[in-house]
Amino acid sequence: MRERIDQDMSFFSTEVEQDLIQRGYSRRNFGRIASLIAGGAALPFYNEAAMAQLSMRMDAPKDAVRINANENPLGPCPEAAEAMYAVIKGGGRYMYEKTFEFAKTQADLDGVKPDYVQPFAGSSAPLHYSVIAFTSKDRGLVTADPDYEAAGRAAQFVGAKVTKVKLDAANGYKHDVKAMLAADPNAGAFYICNPNNPTGTLTPKSDIAWLIANKPAGSVVILDEAYIHLTNSDFGSDFVQQDKDVVILRTFSKLFGMAGLRAGAAIGRPDLLKKIMPYSAGALPVTGMVGATASLRVKDLVPKRRAIIAGTREDTLSWCTKKGYAFIPSVSNKFMVDVKMPARTYIENMVKEKVLVGRAWPSMPTYVRVSIGLPEEMAKWKVAHEKVMASANA
Repeated sequence: MRERIDQDMSFFSTEVEQDLIQRGYSRRNFGRIASLIAGGAALPFYNEAAMAQLSMRMDAPKDAVRINANENPLGPCPEAAEAMYAVIKGGGRYMYEKTFEFAKTQADLDGVKPDYVQPFAGSSAPLHYSVIAFTSKDRGLVTADPDYEAAGRAAQFVGAKVTKVKLDAANGYKHDVKAMLAADPNAGAFYICNPNNPTGTLTPKSDIAWLIANKPAGSVVILDEAYIHLTNSDFGSDFVQQDKDVVILRTFSKLFGMAGLRAGAAIGRPDLLKKIMPYSAGALPVTGMVGATASLRVKDLVPKRRAIIAGTREDTLSWCTKKGYAFIPSVSNKFMVDVKMPARTYIENMVKEKVLVGRAWPSMPTYVRVSIGLPEEMAKWKVAHEKVMASANA
């Protein structure tokens, strides 16, 4: 056992070891922290791709409709695809300059200096690293319920306390920021996925500003903006411009259609990014970097795709209203529908109809998350949903 602990400690620099110890992590925690960092996609339930795997069906027919992982079936835009294809032949080189170019492009759009942007392969890694960097045994993580589970599971895995606070159902299922602060006034990090995953609901920016202004000293707000491009809401960039205690997470997996290509970033003050960087290493996939840069440079890409996805979403939700199916109104590329039965039963019955839908959350046992697909895919969902619901009530 002693040899194992020594090996785990050698994974970190002396500076990182001292920081972890000062924040209350024992040397026995180091092994779990090291495995969370080194394991990446190999860990079965912590990263973005692994969360999608909770909805994955290896036994599903090849022609099944797949609206279960919040993916964008439109894929990367033509400009991104061309940029990635053009760079493949040079893939034998690291081409670090492509990562720097992406960081500068993202920084310019957010109105910050390039050193306020740290690129990653998606947004899962910086989410994990932020949890490790800003939580501890004594200063835990506060998250919503339901919410994207990766932050909470990562905190539990490394030994930090996790406090869950129900979304404010009376006010559009937004994050109840005052209840979140009251639930753990000494928390090290407050995680807000906005719009929320799984509900697709938006928390007003003024509420987030209140939490930032009233949170305990030394803590951070982790603002996950994976789905923000799908809304008409302002980004949280100005919080970073004002040097607030905020780490913003972005990904190109959703509106930009690059889930399998892996590109994302953490945006924050350089001193905050410095705290998460000791847990990161290695070159990033150059295809993801050039694809992200090309996507950001297409000026009308976001509004056009936002309109396409919103049109399909509103058509689907209008149909649910007409048919009397209860759901939570969403501004994102997914929504929660009340299936009036155990969620797992509905999910299995939908597989039989060749339609894969998302997973369920314990706090909402009869609700299932449905991702917004192409219009023809949602048409197939409507037929299958009606059949499954009718069978349950027969």
